[in-house]
Amino acid sequence: MTVLVAYNETPQGKAAFAAAVEESERRETNLVALVLTPQPNDAPIPSQLGALISAHGKDVEVSFRSDKIDVADAILDHAERIDAEIIVLGARKRTPVGKFLLGSTTQRILLDASVPVLVIKAGE
Repeated sequence: MTVLVAYNETPQGKAAFAAAVEESERRETNLVALVLTPQPNDAPIPSQLGALISAHGKDVEVSFRSDKIDVADAILDHAERIDAEIIVLGARKRTPVGKFLLGSTTQRILLDASVPVLVIKAGE
């Protein structure tokens, strides 16, 4: 089994990656990062992600989202493809109205995922 982290170069992505490393260590399982910025699968690892991987000293498989698939579908499909046991996502602070409505991507993943989802809010 595997921990899947949905990663983008934001404070939320960094927080999600750190939480995913902790989860993979706690579960004693592999870590896979799905880079949400569309790129070909042979693209180089984004520099911020590379630094995070080096800092944590953890082997991480990195995949990239195709621009032909939306973010939620890419995360759900990849989780199924790698037999993920948990999905880790980053979330951002919301306005009062935004607190009422969860982001559509996060909401879809929470409702449609067949495995647990851990949503991490980045520190202020």
